[in-house]
Amino acid sequence: MTSILERNKNIKQPVKKTREEYAEDALYREVWEDVNNEKTQQFVKKYWKYIVGAVIAVMLVVSGIQFGIDKYNASKMAQAVIYETALSGADANALENIAKNSKGASSDLAMFQAYLIDKDIKKLEYLVENGNTRDFKDLARLHIVSINGDKMSVDEFIKFLSPMNTKKSPFYYTARLMVAEKYLANGKEMEARKIIATIINDENTPKSILAHAQMLK
Repeated sequence: MTSILERNKNIKQPVKKTREEYAEDALYREVWEDVNNEKTQQFVKKYWKYIVGAVIAVMLVVSGIQFGIDKYNASKMAQAVIYETALSGADANALENIAKNSKGASSDLAMFQAYLIDKDIKKLEYLVENGNTRDFKDLARLHIVSINGDKMSVDEFIKFLSPMNTKKSPFYYTARLMVAEKYLANGKEMEARKIIATIINDENTPKSILAHAQMLK
């Protein structure tokens, strides 16, 4: 899929685009601007407290050893040291092992950070199947679609994103727009326009997604 920046660089005079090209442009922008950039950064920042907690835990290990803490707490503290070491060393495999041997949002964060380091889609697939939080599971779904979406049929695409067809998902509007664009790319205008109309008429639709939906109207 040709990026927006590449197109702008190569096209000197305004050229009328086809509906399919608009759909491709909107999909690319939505995934890589709203997901990989702002949303991904905001998402990681949301769970940054777990990383801070890990750093604090490292400090507690040092002081805790001096005062003779019990074995259970010592084990937990040691795990925090491993986590901090993996982060500082950008060790994807170490972060993956931590994720698979821990629970909760901190586990999901470790797995997603491992993916950001080595770009191994299997880590995203693990999050989708075994993630502890909706946020990270849905974020992983969007990344997988951005990678393999073109290879999916319309039905496969919709089924894969169906768990996000609820406002409980932090990426609900993004997912709905992507489904509409998939419909358009496959000549299913009626189905696409129903979703687009829903997005436009929803007062809670984020401005960036609303602008893309209106462009496809």
